[in-house]
Amino acid sequence: MTSPSGQAPRASQSIKRIKPKNSAGRNLREAITTGVVLGALVIVALIIGPWAWYPLVATAVGLGMWEVLTRLREAGYAQPRTLLVILGQVIVWASLPYNSGGALGGFAFAVLVLMYYRLFHRGKDKTPANYLRDTSVGIFVLVWIPLFGAFAAMISTIDEGGQPGSLFILTFMLCVVASDIGGYVAGVMFGTHPMAPAVSPNKSWEGFAGSILFGAIAGALSVSLLISGPWWVGLALGVALVICATMGDLVESQFKRELGIKDMSALLPGHGGIMDRLDGMLPAASATYILLNAAALLSPFSA
Repeated sequence: MTSPSGQAPRASQSIKRIKPKNSAGRNLREAITTGVVLGALVIVALIIGPWAWYPLVATAVGLGMWEVLTRLREAGYAQPRTLLVILGQVIVWASLPYNSGGALGGFAFAVLVLMYYRLFHRGKDKTPANYLRDTSVGIFVLVWIPLFGAFAAMISTIDEGGQPGSLFILTFMLCVVASDIGGYVAGVMFGTHPMAPAVSPNKSWEGFAGSILFGAIAGALSVSLLISGPWWVGLALGVALVICATMGDLVESQFKRELGIKDMSALLPGHGGIMDRLDGMLPAASATYILLNAAALLSPFSA
C-alpha cells in the first residue's frame, strides 16, 4: 500500500508509539549515578558478609535518624537528636549477638531512656512541655528507622540449609530492585489511577501492579535459585515485600506532607535524602526476615 505521493509509509509512521503518561519526576542522570554508587557499596558488603553489612546498615540508620530528627526539630518537635541516634545504634548492634531478642531488648531500653529523659529534660523543678506528643514522636522514630533497620541487618545472619547470609541479602536486594523497576516503569508509562491521592498523588495502582508483578517474579526466582527454597516462598516474599515497601513509601509521604517538606535532605543527588531511599526498604526488610525465618520452620531449605 502506497501513500498519495506514491511512496510506501515508513514503519515508524504506521506504528503508534507508546508515550509515557507521567514524567520521571527526577534527574535520571544523577539518580542513576547515585544508584550505581549505592549498589557498589551493597556488593562490597555482600562479598565481605555480616561484618561489612552491619556497619553499612548502622551507618544508613544513623544518617536516616539524623535527617528525620533534624526535620522534626525544625518543625518544633523537641527531640534529643544525639541521644536518639545513639539509642538507635544500640538497637541495631544489639541484634548482632542476640538476633531479634537483642533488637527488641535494645528497643525497650531505648524507649525507657527516652521516656525518663523527657520527664526531666527541663530540670526537676519544671513541668515537661508536650511530654506525650514529643515522647510518642520519638518512639515512632525508634520503630520506623533503627528497629526496622535491625531486621535489615539481621538478614545477613540467617543461616538455613548451609546457605550463607549474603545470599539472603542478595535475595532481598533483588526483590527490592525488581519492585522499584516494575513500579517505576508501570507508573511512568501507564499510571492513571491514584492509589492514595490524599497522601501521595503520584503513586498509582498501575505502578503498584508493576511492583507486585516484578517483585513476585524476582522473589520466586531468587528463593528457588539462590537459596534453594520453595518457589512459593519466594512468590509470597515478593508480594509481602512490595506491600510493606509501598506502605513505607506512603508513611514517609505523609510524614513529609505534615512537615511541609519535599525531601528529607539533599544528601543523595537525584534521590533526596537517605530516608527517601530507606522509607520502603526498612519495613520490607522486616517482612523479609520474618517470612524467610517462618518459611524455614515450615519447610526447611535444602542444604
